[in-house]
Parts: sequence; structure tokens; C-alpha cells
Amino acid sequence: MALELRQQLKLSQQLVMTPQLQQAIKLLQLSRVELLETVQQELLENPFLEESSSAAEDTPASDDVRESITEDVYDREVAKDADWEDYLGEFASTPRLVQPREYEVAEDISPLEARYAAKPTLEAHLMWQLRLSQLTDAQKEIGEIIIGNLSSGGYLQASIEELAEMAHVSPDVVKPVLERVQLFDPVGVAARDARECLLIQIKNLHYDRDSILLELVQSHLEDLEAKRYKPLLRKFKIDMEELREYLDIIQSLDPLPGASFGGGEPTYVSPDVFVYKMGDEFVILLNDDGLPQLQLSSLCQENLGGSEKEKEYCAEKIRSASWLIKSLYQRQRTLYKVMESIVRHQRPFFEEGVTKLAPLILKDIADDINMHESTVSRITTNKYVATPHGIFELKFFFNSALALDDGSQVGSESVKALIKKFIDEEDAKAPLSDERIGEMLKECLKVNIARRTVAKYRTALGIESSSKRREHF
Repeated sequence: MALELRQQLKLSQQLVMTPQLQQAIKLLQLSRVELLETVQQELLENPFLEESSSAAEDTPASDDVRESITEDVYDREVAKDADWEDYLGEFASTPRLVQPREYEVAEDISPLEARYAAKPTLEAHLMWQLRLSQLTDAQKEIGEIIIGNLSSGGYLQASIEELAEMAHVSPDVVKPVLERVQLFDPVGVAARDARECLLIQIKNLHYDRDSILLELVQSHLEDLEAKRYKPLLRKFKIDMEELREYLDIIQSLDPLPGASFGGGEPTYVSPDVFVYKMGDEFVILLNDDGLPQLQLSSLCQENLGGSEKEKEYCAEKIRSASWLIKSLYQRQRTLYKVMESIVRHQRPFFEEGVTKLAPLILKDIADDINMHESTVSRITTNKYVATPHGIFELKFFFNSALALDDGSQVGSESVKALIKKFIDEEDAKAPLSDERIGEMLKECLKVNIARRTVAKYRTALGIESSSKRREHF
């Protein structure tokens, strides 16, 4: 069969994501901090975009901004793109979205921690003490090497021989410097293991004269951790009250002296939405604090001359500015719609707390507001809401369901909250087993939960098994 070239016409349909739609999707996924950075960067790069000085502070975008976009010639081209409406859908605005903000958000859901200074790092704290110490310059150089080989918990990760090799000195020169650093604040830092760390602190407190205390730390930390108390009572010929005194001393020590120091700048959460109760209704307020209100520059109305290339550049920048303003407004409207739907579905949670969290999936919200599940997933990623019961990520409200005996359902997060409540209230001498917790859940919720399911939820909460929680006397 001979090979030949042919031309053929074929019609086909294909979904193509326009740059404008890609920008809208990207803005949906951004956290509040990332959104602010993106807007500030666009303000620097686009000469036809500026911050409005008269924009209303209580709406995602002012009427003047929307009118300027509507009247702009390039926005008419944007409006022709049907992909936008297919993706974001229509927004059913409510009076609460546009009314003036008459209420101040309660201070208990608007924390001010972000105004505090960051904690110093362990390395910086120790270097500050080293520079103020009376060590010689040579010893300070060795001290810097020691501090540079500490873990985040404060333990030394190199041997004395390795430190001596790095400092080009003998091990005998390193040892006194190490002992001096170990007495820096926090005491016990630069220890090789937990035993040495606790012994350093005991010596610093002058408790080293008690031989029983020293031996408990040197040889019986595992027994104390496993709460095997009876063999220790027989060995040291003491009663439980005396052992409790030793336990109080040991528990007052810090096995991880460096853990209380930050590793750098802390990460704080700035809520995207505030929800608080006014009367019998829950008010939803979008957090627009610090978010610039954008508008097209007055340059857009001028007859810009120049070459065709310059006109094309100006047209592209104006089109980009129009789309950014509209994308930001649509993002805020979408966030409001999703949060409004979550409040409707999870009203018992907002009324009473986490134990009343109902089962919820993305499809429930998507069907309620007539949007795609992927849109709901993107808008709830890295977004936080301040509620009367604390600050939560929007993803927190989506949890699996457990069927009750009466045919209704309960959320998995509610079950976890009850398990934690039961364990917090248990008798330390007789901790609740997973099987017993399952029985209590059945009495409380009328739901049959297998022991392995209780164990899975307990592990997810970071709670140990009953055998490790039990105190042995």
C-alpha cells in the first residue's frame, strides 16, 4: 500500500482554559496572605491599576469599581467569555453582604497574637549568653561549634572527639566549655541524652545529694515512664507518697530544654471570615482588612497614542486590570456563598460547639449553591473562619458520617470530641478501655462503633491506650 498525504476536515469540541479563567482559579486557592501579596505585586506592575481612595470598606468591591469595569470597552470582551459564569455561577446576594457594618466583631474571636514579637531561636539565645560569658576567645569559638551542633530539642548531636576535631583542639579543652554551655539557660541544653539532661538540672538545683533520686533518673526512667511503681517501692523501701515526691521533682524538670524556643518567625492565622451571633441569627462578615480596593486608573479614559505595539501593550494591561478586579470580587462572593451554606448546614455547631458537628461533604455545599465541587474545594483551601467556638479551617466542617440506630447520622469530628471528653474525665487509676468507650458512645449517641474504630479515632487525637494511661501503684 502506497503512502500518501491527505487533507481532512474534522469538527471537534474541546475545553480550553483561558488565561483569565486560570487567574480566577488561582485566586480562589490563595490564602489571605498570598492574596495580599498578589494584589500588591499587580499594583506595582500594572500602570492602569490603582487603589481606590473612596472605596467602601464593607463590600468586596464598590459600585464605582463595578461601574468602571462595566463601562470599560475591554470588559465587554471579558463578559463574552461564558467559561467564567459556568465556573463560578451566579451569586445570590443577601442584604447582610452589602449592608454597612454596624457591629464590631467580638474580641474573643479576633485575637491580637499577630502583633506580638517572635520568640528568639535557641541558637540566638545561647549565642547571646556565650558572648556575655567570661570565657576566653578560644573557648567562645569552641562554644560556637557546640551551639552549632544542637538539635531543635537542645541535644548535642556530636561527640566530644568530633567537636575537638572541628575546633582543632584536644578533647580535654572541649569538655570544660561543654560543661559551661550546659549550664546556660535553659539548663540542660547540649546534653547527649535525656538522662544527662535531667542529671544536669538536678545538680543545678542541688538535689544531687539524694541517692534515690539520682538512681531513679540514671537507671529507672523506663520504669517511671511505664508507671511500673511497685518494683521501685520494694527496691528503695519507700511508700507511694515518697515516690510521688520524687515524681513531682522529676516532672518539674525539662527533658527537651530547647523545645520552648521557636525556630524563626511564627505562623499566625488571619481569619478570612468572621461568624458571630446577633440575636437569633448568625452574621457573616468577610475580612477585608488590609485588602486594597482596586479600580481602573484614569489613564484608561485618555486617548493613548503611540505605535501599534504600544497600543497593544496598553490594551493588554487594561484587560488584565479589569479581570483582576472582577476576579477578586467573584472570589469574595464565592467565599461568602460557601460560608453561608456551611452555616446553614452546621448551625448546631455554631450554636453549641464541636460535639454537634454534623456530617458534611463537598457535594452537599456544591449542590446547595449550584457550583462545582472543585470550586468549593479550592475556596475552602487555606481559608479560616473565626467562630464563637474558635478559629477553624473551612475544611474542618467537612467530615464523614456515622449512621445512628434511628437512621440519622453523626459527624466523625463529634465522635472524636466525645472520646476526648470521656478520657479527660476518666479515673487515672482505672482508665477507660476502647471497648468501654464504644459502649459509652452507644449510650450517648445510640450508635454502634467498633473497638478498632474507637482506637483509630483515639490515635488520631494523639491519646495513648488505656494500658499506658493507667497509673500503677
